[in-house]
Amino acid sequence: MLKKLLLTFKIVLFYFLSTTALNADLINPSTLIKPKEVIRIQLTGLMKNDNFFKDSGIEQTWNFAHPENKKNTGPLPNFKMMIKGRSYQMLLNHLSHTITEVGSSDKWAQFEVIILDQEKIYHKFNWQVEKYTEEGPLKDCWLTTMVSSPIPLGSSI
Repeated sequence: MLKKLLLTFKIVLFYFLSTTALNADLINPSTLIKPKEVIRIQLTGLMKNDNFFKDSGIEQTWNFAHPENKKNTGPLPNFKMMIKGRSYQMLLNHLSHTITEVGSSDKWAQFEVIILDQEKIYHKFNWQVEKYTEEGPLKDCWLTTMVSSPIPLGSSI
């Protein structure tokens, strides 16, 4: 019985340590990260979705979602389903992206994002970030508040 309990403990400990190490590879919000960089971090994660662990790119994107945005999308499992759904699945493992600023102030910034999906079709998004103003660890960090539905732009061929 003691051997079985010890083995179970070792398995749980190994799982916990490996998961913690993998999650450490994700970037967390910081006041040093500028608005465009937030979007680049999110898009690079989605481009290489399973790079660190399954759905690490989606989790990376979630890390930079504004708390109000998280309320609208629901908890992380719901967010994962939303990204994998019809509306946003083209972001996963896309081939390339461009980020162009279209407007900004000291509290918000809006960008046009164009991605080339795996089927070589371009899609345009409006992506907005805002500086978080509430007290706490996210204060003065730039976080995503809105991503539009994609607008298909046609094939690259």
